Amino acid sequence: MPESSNKVPEVTFAFWIIKIAATTLGETGGDTVTMTLNWGYLAGTALFLAALVLLACLQIMAKKFHPFLYWATIIASTTFGTTMADFADRSLGVGYTGGSSILLFCLLATLGLWYWSLGSISVDTVSTPKAEVFYWAAITFSQTLGTALGDWMADSNGLGYERGALVFAAGLIVVAAAYFYTSVSRTALFWSAFFLTRPLGATVGDLLDKPVVDGGLAFGRFYASAILAAFIVVCIVLLPQKAGKHPGETEQA
Repeated sequence: MPESSNKVPEVTFAFWIIKIAATTLGETGGDTVTMTLNWGYLAGTALFLAALVLLACLQIMAKKFHPFLYWATIIASTTFGTTMADFADRSLGVGYTGGSSILLFCLLATLGLWYWSLGSISVDTVSTPKAEVFYWAAITFSQTLGTALGDWMADSNGLGYERGALVFAAGLIVVAAAYFYTSVSRTALFWSAFFLTRPLGATVGDLLDKPVVDGGLAFGRFYASAILAAFIVVCIVLLPQKAGKHPGETEQA
């Protein structure tokens, strides 16, 4: 069978393991640059936006699926989401509630325009540059919205990091149960799970690096980020990954 033209990975258990680790790294890595290195939210946001645009362009220009390039782009989107959400809340004064409302609208509008333009928002159809642009736009809005929602649940809503993480983990369990035991649209379940992993990562990341007095484990942002980055590299090397299949492709006889 010819190699798949799809440049995003097949959605497997390994995909979700790496995705959760990547979103958690996005939280600790973004905070490392903006807070620990004292770059500030504007400079940090500009840095990760530039990295995201560069990596997304390389991903779109690539001829086949490259695991390290794909996951580097995901990490760039989630670190940008972290710094952008913090910049909107703390520098622009929009607040997590206002920011979440705006981002939810942007995400739904992107998915709606994608569906209207190409007839599907399934990741199995991401095999053209146009579909990839919609895909990465939806991912970026999802990551930023997830950050804002995770911080709102943990900080503004008073749940704390541990209980906030449990809420989003419970949401993922519900989505998983729907996948295995119902006939709910797989595309809707994918985007629901993809979104929920981001606030889960935001709360887990804060749990790892925040001081004990603030309800965290005080691992430190550098240390937590280094551990997560090493874990992701090991997963990419050891866990099998391949490009997802386009609906038009046929199985090898």
